[in-house]
This record gives sequence, structure tokens and C-alpha cells, in this order.
Amino acid sequence: MLDLSVVIITQDEAENIAGALESVQWADDIVVVDSGSSDATVEIAKRYTDRVTTRAWEGYGEQKNHATGLAAHDWVLSLDADERVSPELAEEIRALMLSAPPMQGYRIPRTTWYLGRWIRSTTWYPDHQLRLYDRRVARWNTRYVHESVTVDGRVGRLGSEIYHYTYRDLSHHLLTIDRYTTLAVKQMVSEHRRATVLDLLVQGPIAFGRSYVLKMGIRDGVQGLIVSVMNAYYVWLKFAKLWAHQRADDHRTRDDRTPHG
Repeated sequence: MLDLSVVIITQDEAENIAGALESVQWADDIVVVDSGSSDATVEIAKRYTDRVTTRAWEGYGEQKNHATGLAAHDWVLSLDADERVSPELAEEIRALMLSAPPMQGYRIPRTTWYLGRWIRSTTWYPDHQLRLYDRRVARWNTRYVHESVTVDGRVGRLGSEIYHYTYRDLSHHLLTIDRYTTLAVKQMVSEHRRATVLDLLVQGPIAFGRSYVLKMGIRDGVQGLIVSVMNAYYVWLKFAKLWAHQRADDHRTRDDRTPHG
């Protein structure tokens, strides 16, 4: 039987960390890397594992690579503080670890609890996340947002779910959208992408149609509608911020070229 390490990065996750750690108490090793929480995150984490360290924030991917490097075992399950391993997923992973897994990484479906129900439609589901991997052939990228791990080898899928408790309410959702779209724009600027007026007109509606119609958000009632609207707003705001950034950049460039004196 192979041993498994669970790694979690945290910052101000006092509301979530206990639930995440309780869901993985069956693991052989649990590593928590905190980036300077001002709440009780570290104190709570230490109730569940003695492998709690602090490291200055250098980005999502860098933190997860560091946490993975601290793991005691080569097979790693990376979990976010607002996630839980379902009992079914725990059993599936433990069964997989009974012998050498045939793949080097595994994607896991993730379902989100939102406004009183599990969302199993829209672009939020099944939202497969590559979280179980052999660290000897895996590394997280350093994108500003929506970081992911790349595995040099074969990748399979598990059937059981990660539970995701990402938003407390609509206000929290909107605040997160604002923060993540700012990071998304930094990523887009680094990739030399530009936004047009056409993007502002069509990208949001396209995102709504994909989420509510193609991905069957209509099946999840009012929550499915709200998720789809929020998805559309996220996409629209991302392109609006990118357009505003490049407009300001263009003005600075013109000012620099204008003779003074």
C-alpha cells in the first residue's frame, strides 16, 4: 500500500480549514502552508496536524509547489481550504493506493454548494480538477489565477467528488469576482492579449448561453440562473478591465511620445 500526503495552502481560512482537515484525517501525512494569516487559521490547523509551516506569499502555483515539496510521500492530494474530500472519494483514493496506480495523475470532479444547493450543472460542473498526482512527474504552473498542475505522464479520472464551499453569499461572490478578474487581467496582459468593443458586447452573453443553456444551468433552478449570470458578469468584467488597462496604457504611451517644454 502506498502512503499519501495531503497538502493545503492557506491564508485567513479560519472558517474553512477545520472542515477541510477533518475530511482528510485518514491520510498518512498532512501539510499546511500558511502565508501569514491574521486570524486563527494556524492555531486551528495545528489541532489536526503538526506539519504546519508559514511562508511568504509568492503566488498560488509557487505556494502549492512549495507545499508539494514538503510532503513526506510522493503521491500527493492537493486540497484547497474551502474544499472537502467526500467520504466516497476518500474510499476511492484509499483503494487506488493499495497498489501502484496505473496513471501518474487523476482528475477529480468537483461540486459547489451555492445558495442552499449543490450545483451539478453550468460551467461549474463537473469541473474536473487534477489534484491527485505523483509529485515526481508533476509541477504547478505560476499563472496569476486558475493555476493548474501539469503531469508528465498519463492522467486518469476518478468518479467521486470534491465538495467545494467557495462563496458564503452573493456579496462574497461579487468580491471574489472583482479580485479574480484583476488577476485574470494581469495574466492576459502578460500574454499580450487585447480586448475590443466586440468582446464587451458578445463575451458576456456567450458565457451566459454556454452556462445556462449548453451546460444545463436551467436544471438547477434559480441558483443555476444566478450562477450563469455571475459567470457572464465575470467574463464581461474581465474584458472590461482589460480594455480599461490597455486604454490607460495607450494614453501613457502617447504622453511619453509628446514633446514637453
